[in-house]
Amino acid sequence: MKFVYYPELGKSQSLLARPGDEAVMERREKTAAILAEVQQNGDAALRRLAVQFEGQAPDILAVTETEFIAAESGLADDLKNAIQQAYTNIRRFHEPQIKQEAPIETMPGVSCWRKSVAIGKVGLYIPGGTAPLFSTVLMLGIPAQLAGCGEIILCSPMQKDKKIHPAVLFAARLCGIQQVYKIGGAQAIAAMAYGTESVPKVWKIFGPGNSWVTAAKALVSLDGVAIDMLAGPSEVCVVADASANPAFVAADLLSQAEHGADSQVLLISDSEALIQAVEKALAVQLEALPRHEFARQSLENSHAILVKNLDEALLWANAYAPEHLILATEHPKQWAEKVQDAGSVFLGHFSPESAGDYASGTNHTLPTSGQARTSAGVSVDSFLKKITFQQITAEGLSNLAPSITTMAKAEGLEAHARAVEIRLKNNT
Repeated sequence: MKFVYYPELGKSQSLLARPGDEAVMERREKTAAILAEVQQNGDAALRRLAVQFEGQAPDILAVTETEFIAAESGLADDLKNAIQQAYTNIRRFHEPQIKQEAPIETMPGVSCWRKSVAIGKVGLYIPGGTAPLFSTVLMLGIPAQLAGCGEIILCSPMQKDKKIHPAVLFAARLCGIQQVYKIGGAQAIAAMAYGTESVPKVWKIFGPGNSWVTAAKALVSLDGVAIDMLAGPSEVCVVADASANPAFVAADLLSQAEHGADSQVLLISDSEALIQAVEKALAVQLEALPRHEFARQSLENSHAILVKNLDEALLWANAYAPEHLILATEHPKQWAEKVQDAGSVFLGHFSPESAGDYASGTNHTLPTSGQARTSAGVSVDSFLKKITFQQITAEGLSNLAPSITTMAKAEGLEAHARAVEIRLKNNT
């Protein structure tokens, strides 16, 4: 990591820049060609692109019932139990998000309310590249299941044996997902956005991915297909004081750095001794990681920032607006009150970010690249639309009439006013 002493926030914006953001823009043209090919040639395009990018095509695009059964029977019991515990916790956290709002009488005779209605058709993308993210199946599948989406399909790249990782299939079945397809990359996004002979078209697409997938999601959104967000590389910001354990902090930084070379981690502290101790712990822990090369490259794009105090540290953290924010401080709840921009926050020395990634209950599909300034992570609401209703009595319309007709006529919209006046005239 690059050590930076007492930078000025207003003059050091380069420290907040994310690596890899430009890759999405660079791949848009080639991605557009992939989308067009799938749109025009359907399943045949999916098979050709699978051979081009993965070296082989699936015999059948859809996962069969036999494959689902084999996945469950072949998965180790301890992993199945872990996934089931995570499922329980994530569902328990998300269930209270389902709320029906009571009607509001805005004035006598005027009643207004909102109703939550599930999005009818949704598609989930689960990356499979260097790590099969079966945890993401739970993070997307559970809120979709709770929302009551009528059709949920899932796409994920196949492995060398032409099968999807068994844990992905096991998690999918826990979430009630029956339609799973062996498709990865931008072509999977195209298949869900436009539909093919085998893959149904959906109305909204969820899930993280590499720059090709992100570019594809950006492009299909221009064609009227909704998306959850444009997720970039994983990132974490750790705000730590002298009370933090350097080994804990190093482990948290590496847990994000190992995602990929374009991941970014940021350490902000008011203790120079803590930063130096973390640097030493990083060197020791890094060598023991199977994915140490990914982590090493990530650390090269990352910074450790020494600040004067924790108030300044929180200013930096909010300016960065991280996907994950860890407050490894002596009084974390005190500093949590100052958090304005973050995807998910982890308080204290025993709240590692990996808990949220897997099993504590919160959702790990979160805004990256500073999008936490304006948006939130995936929740049950992400799979719902809110429809407003209103019912007005004759008395209510009479009460509303002066405001409606005066405003309508002032805007030059006479027919709007007359829609009210004709009712009042015919009610006498």
